[in-house]
Amino acid sequence: LRFIKKTLKTHADEVVTLHKGSPMTLKAVFQSMNLSTYDLTVDMLDVHADRNTFHRFDKFNAKYNPIGESRLREVFLKTDNYMNGKYFARIIKEVASDLEESKYQNAELRLSIYGKNQAEWAKLAKWAIQYDVHSDNVRWLIQIPRLFDIFKSNKIMNNFQEFLSNIFQPLFEVTNDPNSNLELHKFLTHVVGFDSVDDESKPENPMLDVDVRYPAQWDEDENPPYSYYLYYMYANITVLNHFRKEQGLNTFVLRP
Repeated sequence: LRFIKKTLKTHADEVVTLHKGSPMTLKAVFQSMNLSTYDLTVDMLDVHADRNTFHRFDKFNAKYNPIGESRLREVFLKTDNYMNGKYFARIIKEVASDLEESKYQNAELRLSIYGKNQAEWAKLAKWAIQYDVHSDNVRWLIQIPRLFDIFKSNKIMNNFQEFLSNIFQPLFEVTNDPNSNLELHKFLTHVVGFDSVDDESKPENPMLDVDVRYPAQWDEDENPPYSYYLYYMYANITVLNHFRKEQGLNTFVLRP
């Protein structure tokens, strides 16, 4: 709230997004919602979690949209947007500064890798290094949403192996040769592990048997079960950790 109010006062005329192909300033974004700095309150932002939040995934997801507006999430809480995540980085640096001042408080923040394409890691690392979001009081966990079914139905990929390759191949490549992407190599030294996220209330068939298909053969629109995701994440992270340990690099935990 403090950051949004301050930015709206000092950078109101900065172009922050595109609306139907036309540039839109921060002031125009808030005018389109009939809001000013004086209207904003913590309650209006509605991003705090209560006991009902964790029982309903739709409510949990909605908390990422300040004032219920996905446009504000895109402007303030994304690393890959019109401004290349500048505002999100500033928010993190302010939070990190507060933590450093208090000395004995730390935070474990999360960033998403979706597995949509292999360029995601390079973009995320470039953002982190460019804006220097490192802090000794902050560590990073990478969360991977279980979105294969959406990518498959939209014909973005053909099978589950492509999803896994998009997530892990860049990590194996940069572990093998850090010079292939120095930004990613540096960023990974501040990453502690991985998480798998989605709507845990969705019904699914958790049973896996000897006839279950390998990732390269999983080419249907249906999402693999949670246990399938977790097994292949665990397998890839285990091999990656052995490789990184041999190279004298930090390793990762799996904390779903």
